[in-house]
Amino acid sequence: MSTYHPLTVQDAISLVRGIPGHFTPDAQLECKEIGDGNLNLVFHITDRNSDKSIIVKQALPYAKVVGESWPLSLDRARIEREALQVQYRLCPGLAPQVFSYDDDLAITVMEDLSDHTIMRKGLIEGQAYPLFARHIGEFTARTLFYTSDLYLNPQEKKEQVRKFINPDLCKITEDLIFDDPYRFSDNNNYPDYLEDEAKELRENGKLHLEVALLREAFLTRTEALVHGDLHTGSIFVTPESTKVIDPEFAYYGPMGFDLGAIIGNLLLNYASRPGWDAAESEVLGNQERLLRMVSDVWSEFEIRFRKLWDEDARDPLAKAPGYQDAYVAKVLRDACGFAGCKMIRRIVGLSHVADIDTIADVKLREKAQRTALAIGKQLVLFNRTIQSGEDIVRLVKEAEPLKGAVK
Repeated sequence: MSTYHPLTVQDAISLVRGIPGHFTPDAQLECKEIGDGNLNLVFHITDRNSDKSIIVKQALPYAKVVGESWPLSLDRARIEREALQVQYRLCPGLAPQVFSYDDDLAITVMEDLSDHTIMRKGLIEGQAYPLFARHIGEFTARTLFYTSDLYLNPQEKKEQVRKFINPDLCKITEDLIFDDPYRFSDNNNYPDYLEDEAKELRENGKLHLEVALLREAFLTRTEALVHGDLHTGSIFVTPESTKVIDPEFAYYGPMGFDLGAIIGNLLLNYASRPGWDAAESEVLGNQERLLRMVSDVWSEFEIRFRKLWDEDARDPLAKAPGYQDAYVAKVLRDACGFAGCKMIRRIVGLSHVADIDTIADVKLREKAQRTALAIGKQLVLFNRTIQSGEDIVRLVKEAEPLKGAVK
């Protein structure tokens, strides 16, 4: 019989008191439920007598954003916890430490990152993170390379694939990113003034072909353990530090999916800048910084990934002439296409981003939405033509929004 039940604040406090070596017996613990996501409860617990704190995350058996009519497997908590442990082992400075867990209650107890800022919030405020590209390049290169067939033997890799089968959350991705935006769907959510854009998405056959190829890659390619939802709301930052959180969508998929998610979310912020920056010079300066960050994310990943390949690849054919170049080129093309898919779904699909949705001026919000859709379509349509990170920047600059209602 299942022991699962949603935690109360008092339950969370009792739970963390039993974790050895963290809180003293006389700790004065306070707890707040801080979860603002779509799928989980998150408790922040602090000791009034010290500076110690901790996070308790519990999966709910349904999607909070919809309700109990959208049931979800609690096994995703086990998947997230094991993914966090893999990521912390491979990149200890770039992921939170797991202190305890209970798979029956779908609970993970982990390091508190309250001294960091959610990256999306910082970007909206115009903050610069000069070390981010280097950090995320390191994180993606190591987590993707060391969980791939390039490093693992085929039997070990297949065992890992089996452990990280994640059908419920993959289904969310498949529907919201690769299906709903290109048809009539009850999940879609966009203002009436974007109906011309939505109609174009439904009728663009060339776009549908590219999305179909990207969807096929998501469905069939078990290249590495991907985070699965690596957007700027899943990254805590300071100017000196980067911590990746929330890998509950983790599964074995195409490497380019994680890189595309990062790039797409940086470009959503790029599209939003006229709604946040007071002066044109400020808009242009922030947009140029974001484009450099996009290019740097790719180059930092590529440099590190190639170095790991040269030093640690165990695949007996890894040294075949031209194989590394062909492999890296494929990851780049995928990253470009997935970035575009991510951008499109965040404008017309079920779940949007604060970068754009919280712009107060309706006309500037519409401008940002149309700009994001134009960039997203451009990245999808031309993903198979690009050869460098600078090509992504070029496609962004060439994107032209539909001539809609913005005056």
